[in-house]
Formats: sequence, C-alpha cells, structure tokens
Amino acid sequence: MASNVNPTVRRRRLGSELRKLREQRGMTAEEVAARLLVSQSKISRLENGRRSISQRDVRDLCGVYGVEDERVVESLMQMAKESRQQGWWHAFGDVPYSVYIGLETDAASLRVYESLVVPGLLQTPDYARAVIKGMWPEATAAEVDKRVQVRLKRQERVTDQARPLRYWVVLDEAALRRVAGDERIMAAQLEQLVTCSVLPHVTLQVLPYSMGAHPGMYGKFAILEFEDTSDATVVYLEGVTSDLYLEKPNDVQDYSVKYEHLRALALGPEQSREFIRDVAKDYVR
Repeated sequence: MASNVNPTVRRRRLGSELRKLREQRGMTAEEVAARLLVSQSKISRLENGRRSISQRDVRDLCGVYGVEDERVVESLMQMAKESRQQGWWHAFGDVPYSVYIGLETDAASLRVYESLVVPGLLQTPDYARAVIKGMWPEATAAEVDKRVQVRLKRQERVTDQARPLRYWVVLDEAALRRVAGDERIMAAQLEQLVTCSVLPHVTLQVLPYSMGAHPGMYGKFAILEFEDTSDATVVYLEGVTSDLYLEKPNDVQDYSVKYEHLRALALGPEQSREFIRDVAKDYVR
C-alpha cells in the first residue's frame, strides 16, 4: 500500500488486519486481552483504529495469533510505524475531532445531513467564526482562531480539482434561517452556498419546513466512503464530549436508507438554489 496514506486510515487498515487474524484464530477480544494482561477495551480500540498501535503491540498480537511468516509480521509492524506519523491537522495542536478529519481527508465520497448549521466544508470564514464562538462560548480567541483555520484547511477537499471530494449535502431550512453572526454574514454565507452548489462534484439539496416530520429529526450525520474497497464505509455522529463511528454493515445500511429518504423529500438541486436565493433576500437590506 502507498506510504502516503494518512495515519488515521492506516490505523483502520491495520486494525482490520489484526481483527482478521484474531477471527481466523477463533479467539475473542476478551481471550486475547487475558493472554496479554491488558483490558478488552484496548483490544477493541486497536482493532477499530481509534487508538495508536505500537510495533510492540503488533509483535505481541502476532505471537498470540501464531503468525509464523515473518514477512507478514514485518509488514504489519511497518503499518504500525506509519500509523503513528502525523497528519496535516497535527500542526494545529490538539484538535478534538482529529479522527474524523483523518477520515474526511481520505474519503472519496461524503454524504451529509445538517439540521441546524451550514456544513463546515461550505462555511465562509466569518460564518465559521460565528458558529464556533456560539457553540463553544468558553473557547478563547486563540482556540476559535485555530478551529477556523482547521475548518478552512479542510475545505481544500472541496476546491481540490485534482482530487475533488464527491460531496452530497441535504440541508434543513433551519440552517438557512438561523442567524450566525449578523445579516451581512448570513447573506455572504448563502451566496457561497449557491456558488459551491454548481460545482460538478457537489450536490446541495434543501429540506424545507413544509415537508414536516422526516427521518433526519434524530440529528445530523455523515456517511464517508473510500476508494479502497478494503476501507469500510463509516457513519459519523458528532457528540458534545465524544463522537461515534459506526462501521457495522447493518448500521451503515440503516443510515444509507435514511439518507435516501431525505434526498427524496428534499428539493432538487436547482429548486434548492432558488430557495436559498429567496431566503438570502431577507438578509439584504
């Protein structure tokens, strides 16, 4: 595999390989943990790629699984070494959702439903700053600046013509109506939405209030898919103190079906642009 794969994705692939070795051995995570005198949760975190894994961990696990081919062991240990390298986001210090950023950076396709705010990849700097300050009122000016910078860096996935992200957004009308900052900021933000919506790799649909109750009322979510078929599709659910990543096929299927319902209920792309333009008139005095 290419050595330029980002560390988040590398950890996921390594974890998947270790899970396969455990299952081939017919062992449970609890049994492995008992053999290595570690917690079962550590084994689970290593396998789902949520925790950095050392070369020593790999060597110990391969010993438990009876892996005799030294080439296999060395290959897995090299993956462990590469998984501990730093992604571009580490230059900004401690980023609370760094796992998601790593996945987003490598994703080929991203489907998003947003209920209250414009998605981060489509935000203007002023709107991003207003949203971040509103959602994290205790954040210092420096922390707000850092989050804005990270958000703008993430947007390169949308503007990168060489490797554009296939981006599909279903946006609730509430995100257009809720004023973040002031009317000037909102007018500029809605203008940017219209501009981005005509990009060939971006599809934007608005879900108006008039549609009533809908499957997205549980809250926002994102579905990330990858070019490499060995990388499982991930459903991302953002939380206040922790995030949830779903990879089980049944969970992914449930959210994929939910997303299809939302797409069917939402206005079409051209109707959505007209809808956004109409709402923007309320912010232009």
